[in-house]
Amino acid sequence: MNLFAEIGTHLSGLDRLRTMMKDGRLTGIERTLALRLIEVEEGRVVVEGTPSLQVYNPFGVVHGGYAASILDNACGYAAQSMMAPGQMCTTLELKVAYHKAMTEETGPVRAEGKIVSIGRRAAFTEARLTDIAGKLYASATSSLIVMSS
Repeated sequence: MNLFAEIGTHLSGLDRLRTMMKDGRLTGIERTLALRLIEVEEGRVVVEGTPSLQVYNPFGVVHGGYAASILDNACGYAAQSMMAPGQMCTTLELKVAYHKAMTEETGPVRAEGKIVSIGRRAAFTEARLTDIAGKLYASATSSLIVMSS
């Protein structure tokens, strides 16, 4: 399943993301983790999710992979929002820092992804994962390769 190809590679990355959000279209990982894109503009996105018992690790808190997945989506979508028609990007590197453990009591969390810099071949992004009150749970930086779709 290539959701962006289905939506249309003739559209800019920003328009593809806006179409996804407007139509409520989700990728497989977004369905699995109950994530959704809730804000999108050029160079900035917000992805939201609510951790549940299904994403706990053996220690009784949310698995780090849950935070990494939301942050990867936010970083990738921030870069995607800057892609011209016929372009796409994919993650080369994701570095995550975990600041505080999450539980299901944390409630909804939001990852805000932003462009740091972008060129013809690479994009660099960052994201912060916070709860509704703004408490920081994790942060990430990402390097992405820009290519033709």
